[in-house]
Amino acid sequence: MPTNRVCMRMTDPVRLPAAGLCLAGLAFIVTCFTACSTKGPLEPTDDAPLNPRDVSDIPNAVPRYEPLSRYGNPASYVVYGKRYHTLSSSKGYKEQGMASWYGTKFHGKRTSSGEPYDLYAMTAAHKTLPLPTYVEVTNLGNDRSVIVKVNDRGPFHDDRLIDLSYTAAVKLGIVGNGTGHVEVAAIDAGTPAKATATAPLAAPVVPAATSHPGDTALYLQVGAFSNRENAERLQGKIQTQDVGAVRIVESSGDNGTFYKVQVGPLSDATELDRVAKTLKPLGINESRAVTQ
Repeated sequence: MPTNRVCMRMTDPVRLPAAGLCLAGLAFIVTCFTACSTKGPLEPTDDAPLNPRDVSDIPNAVPRYEPLSRYGNPASYVVYGKRYHTLSSSKGYKEQGMASWYGTKFHGKRTSSGEPYDLYAMTAAHKTLPLPTYVEVTNLGNDRSVIVKVNDRGPFHDDRLIDLSYTAAVKLGIVGNGTGHVEVAAIDAGTPAKATATAPLAAPVVPAATSHPGDTALYLQVGAFSNRENAERLQGKIQTQDVGAVRIVESSGDNGTFYKVQVGPLSDATELDRVAKTLKPLGINESRAVTQ
């Protein structure tokens, strides 16, 4: 079952730091920091959507540099009488433990970082990692991996390490059981991880002999799908824009086959930035530069 969670209100017996979270009043501090991130045994159980969408076309979170969130990063905080010390850096972080998940009960509500919780986004909650931090989460029971953005606090149970969004939990195969034994490893912004670092083969496949040693082409990757039809759908959508060529790269590895949608080749970082801005109105907000 998913982790029970409590929305902390002014009547809840929870102490928060007096400064460093929010600047607009105590009520706003409680709302922004806790943001329904805290779990407790007295609340009704969270649940999956009644008519869930197919999440196979939802790509991993794309690691990118982001400044620390204005909210949710105090030096320490107290929940249910226990003090937690937030980490100043996620560099080198790796830990194993139990993962749980949260769903419809908190969909649309504010997270500790101030961002709204979206059960169809690749996000997670953690008690001490800086907000935001990108992590790779591997289900040690089936070797499935996902990349999520940590933007919330929790789960506040001693036996839980991380709380995953509904979609991330589905991809890892832990929704049915409610929990799973996982490994959580922080990702430096821009550093490839196992879930996405696979040797690309162009689709249609181009023989390796056509590549010239020393040549490097720049592309903007805008999505990765386990279903080729979903990749082709996004490709067609992007081709309506003035962004140049759009290709699908087939990539196979330990985690299965993925179809990556990439725009390019692009001449330089300036053009890459222009393309990324052009695609934002289409709802493509997470993309990253790749080279080949």
